[in-house]
Amino acid sequence: MNTAKENHESQATGVEQTGQATAKPAKKAGGAPRKARVPSSKGKSGRTASRTKRGAKRPQKAPTARHGTKTAEIIALLEKTKGASLSELREATGWQAHSVRGFLSGAIGKKMGLQVRSTKREDGTRVYSISR
Repeated sequence: MNTAKENHESQATGVEQTGQATAKPAKKAGGAPRKARVPSSKGKSGRTASRTKRGAKRPQKAPTARHGTKTAEIIALLEKTKGASLSELREATGWQAHSVRGFLSGAIGKKMGLQVRSTKREDGTRVYSISR
């Protein structure tokens, strides 16, 4: 009969007291080692893949805003012959000054593609206007 100490020793050495070796657990197959990545000896060409043509492009419509939105209100104010000052645009929308300027630059200028002109009046106030 083996004691706990003998059992521990036989597990550590892999040999029982009878002198016979115990079976070791089988190893899992790890597969082949990965190869190191080496840059290609070929140089990349300067050309990019061309898109396939699916047909004629549709003519783009002039950007418009839905009726009754703040965008439509701002565009209407900017289309006036005198344009609109920052304070007029703020009153119409209820926005802060930096929000109005950001909207003019981002939504009107970049997204809608309209050219926003900024000029100063004689009294020093800045006036924004667009023309379609």
